[in-house]
Amino acid sequence: MQKTIGLIGGMSWESSAEYYRIINQETLRRLGGVHSARSLMVSADFDEIKQLQHAGEWDKLAELMQGAARQLERGGADFIVLCTNTMHRLADAITSAVAIPLLHIADPTAEKIKASGIRRVGLLGTAFTMEQDFYKGRLQSRHGLDVIVPDADDRKTVHDVIYKELVLGQVNPASREAYRAIIARLIAEGAEGIILGCTEIMLLVSEEDSAVPLFDTTTIHAVAAVDHALSA
Repeated sequence: MQKTIGLIGGMSWESSAEYYRIINQETLRRLGGVHSARSLMVSADFDEIKQLQHAGEWDKLAELMQGAARQLERGGADFIVLCTNTMHRLADAITSAVAIPLLHIADPTAEKIKASGIRRVGLLGTAFTMEQDFYKGRLQSRHGLDVIVPDADDRKTVHDVIYKELVLGQVNPASREAYRAIIARLIAEGAEGIILGCTEIMLLVSEEDSAVPLFDTTTIHAVAAVDHALSA
């Protein structure tokens, strides 16, 4: 019997919709018939989340994420999938609030990278993800990866495109070209692969935009959720 996946979404709803689509498509692919995934979603209001992020109000954000996790636990979820990279800064706060496990987005991503034989990888994401240690540090200390990020100007470009365009569902060719150039600069610094470390970036770039493999965390995380839901 399938486990029930508990999704904390809405950050943004654009990427959460991709999680729901991928999880159900993968469940159908594996089980056939007209199967779909057993799941629950608690969806945040991203405008509130965005304002608190940029104000540095991480304690308030932790309370919101803990509340969402408790809702999922009460609703019968067997484990939690946080449908965003940035908010994994609060992974420990979430797991401390509930008895059910959190499937951390960095772990299946790292496993996918290591399975491909790559050790030095570029990371794109929000400024929080690229600059703080909660994500890079886990990839480095737990998985032995060498993680590099763009320079300050490129980090600002990546961050601004996410918050001013992608979370609104806007996909602009000029921004794709900017991301392509940033990816090329990371490759020139030795990146053997690129982590799309924000769940919206997959809306903008694809394999054809990079000379090295891209690791789309949205897809990797969603497929890992199905792995866990169907495991004995």
